Amino acid sequence: MNYTGTRSACKVSASLAITQGIASDGGLFVPEYFPRFQEGELARLIGMDYRGRARVILEKYLADFPEAELEECVTKAYCGTFDDDDPAPLREIDGQTFLLDLWHGPTCAFKDLALQLLPHLLTKAARRTMPEKEIVILVATSGDTGKAALEGFADVPGVRIIVFFPEKGVSAIQKLQMTTQTGNNVCVCAIKGNFDDAQTGVKSIFSDRKMAAEMASHGLAFSSANSINFGRLVPQIVYYVSAWCDLMKTGRLKPETKFNVAVPTGNFGNILAAVYAKRMGLPIARFICASNRNRILTDFIRTGVYDRNREFYVTTSPSMDILISSNLERMLYHLHDGDCAEVARLMTELKTKGRYGISRGRLGELQSEFWGGFCDDARAAAAIRKLFAERRMLCDTHTAVAVDVLEEYRKETLDTAPCVIASTASAYKFAPAVLPAIYDGPVPEDGFEIIRKLSQVTGTPVPPPLAGLNARPVRHDSCIEKTAMADFIAEKLFK
Repeated sequence: MNYTGTRSACKVSASLAITQGIASDGGLFVPEYFPRFQEGELARLIGMDYRGRARVILEKYLADFPEAELEECVTKAYCGTFDDDDPAPLREIDGQTFLLDLWHGPTCAFKDLALQLLPHLLTKAARRTMPEKEIVILVATSGDTGKAALEGFADVPGVRIIVFFPEKGVSAIQKLQMTTQTGNNVCVCAIKGNFDDAQTGVKSIFSDRKMAAEMASHGLAFSSANSINFGRLVPQIVYYVSAWCDLMKTGRLKPETKFNVAVPTGNFGNILAAVYAKRMGLPIARFICASNRNRILTDFIRTGVYDRNREFYVTTSPSMDILISSNLERMLYHLHDGDCAEVARLMTELKTKGRYGISRGRLGELQSEFWGGFCDDARAAAAIRKLFAERRMLCDTHTAVAVDVLEEYRKETLDTAPCVIASTASAYKFAPAVLPAIYDGPVPEDGFEIIRKLSQVTGTPVPPPLAGLNARPVRHDSCIEKTAMADFIAEKLFK
């Protein structure tokens, strides 16, 4: 198993794809083919725990990692780091609908499932591919990736990490999680802009040859912990496979039954992992792509036109406040049968014109598997209220978007197939929006009083990683113009 770029053909190992993070031309790495589950292999996974399932799947994609290395990586990532050593438990809403809870890790968000593993993969890959260099992880975050990456890479030998986040584009809890981060190798900085500005800045720095030369002269090399790094994407495949295994194990899904997945997504990485799982042989029928008011993916799936020339909205689901969905580039590559030149053309159009379109035939292929819908803040709040009132189940604002969009999908299509909803964060991370959705009384002004009130009203415990957050000192208070990211990095690394 080797990897190629989405914009120009190349051939690199899994270790190099993970260490580099992004191709030299700005494209993303994709596997040369999709490994398939062998006959009876999926059935054998049912009897394994999450760690065992992860090891089997990782072995198919990370061919140059010895088995003993992968065993060590998954053990360190998934043993003793998640509640009850169960990284991705299911909650049943009704007989046909299930929440896949992906927020029981150290930062209470789904990014932990990948970012508890990636530091172990990357450090081992770097020893093979860049043994003489120190790795600098560069991250743009809409909230959750930043903290999960900081938590995963803090004080990892041979690695530094710099995280940029939009000053007014993350929740108060997300901001505090990042700005209080400890570790001698971590750096966090706000930018005066939105997530797309941060992401564009990071991508530009990756492809800056002058910066690359300066990095090399100091014995440094960039890599990424964003989902543009394939090492972030492959661990996410595991939890969709694991969800199917658990449904089969408990008899809630029959062997002959296909199921759907509903995923709240802005950057398209979380839902793309489900696509990869299907390409491997997992019996997924439809992908319900749930967007918030920014709805750029909804419009693309419905029309075939991707157009970021539109108003940007700040919503109660900030991790999805995105107008440039990086991982969609990988989907375009697969949709166009590996035509790198066509993907490069589309990405050039996006950069120069802010939009591109795919052919009617390609759109038909996309729509045969995908259904796109969106949900505004009011409908998300109603979904939170309804789920709690009817099932006494709590969910965050992003998960609520998917709950609402799934209901819309079922009404429109009359598809009653079982569906797994990716529940991407603890409700407590977005308590200022969740509490008023289920509680009609006065809402406290202080963010941590809101958290305590949410616990009191719902009778649920505050997750330990969030409970003592307000007592931690702020260690990172930099805020810069979006055009000053390269200068900030140079100051931190070269002076």
